[in-house]
Amino acid sequence: MGTAGVVLAGGAGRRYGMPKALVTHNGRLFVQHAADTLRAGGCDPLLVVLGAAADEVLTAAPDLPPTVFNPDWATGMASSLRAGLAALAGTDATAAVILLVDMPGVTPEAVRRIRAHSSPDALVMGGYGPRRGHPVLLGRNHWAGVAASATGDRGARDYLRSRDVQVIPVGDVADDTDIDTK
Repeated sequence: MGTAGVVLAGGAGRRYGMPKALVTHNGRLFVQHAADTLRAGGCDPLLVVLGAAADEVLTAAPDLPPTVFNPDWATGMASSLRAGLAALAGTDATAAVILLVDMPGVTPEAVRRIRAHSSPDALVMGGYGPRRGHPVLLGRNHWAGVAASATGDRGARDYLRSRDVQVIPVGDVADDTDIDTK
């Protein structure tokens, strides 16, 4: 039983002006970079959730791991999180590391540190000084609760705020700044 990796890459990137999955960073698309980060961090299986411009993303990045199409992508990130967790239900993964497509500063080492705490009951977030951020690890026993509480662009935020979450320092090896503008 492994720790899955899920890239949330379904948004239209309204503030950015295009779907961020199609943004090039160091010669690779953001979506490829995020999948590579989870893979190098030891996550298996891997899954990418697409929505806006899914066909374009798949054409531009044929090397992506298995993808799930979120038909409700326009309702916000929460629907992509729900789609990803639902797709993992049929796997034997004990937990899932969630990574947003627009955070190219998150490193495989940060993923490894978070993944090291994987268990069905785990709730783990990366720590950046006093602030909590990505990557986020959701133990399998929390998937239904996260999915039920996730709305709009808040994702698992409300669920995590109402529970005891382990924060693992990763700020020395990663930056979770999300890229919202060009």
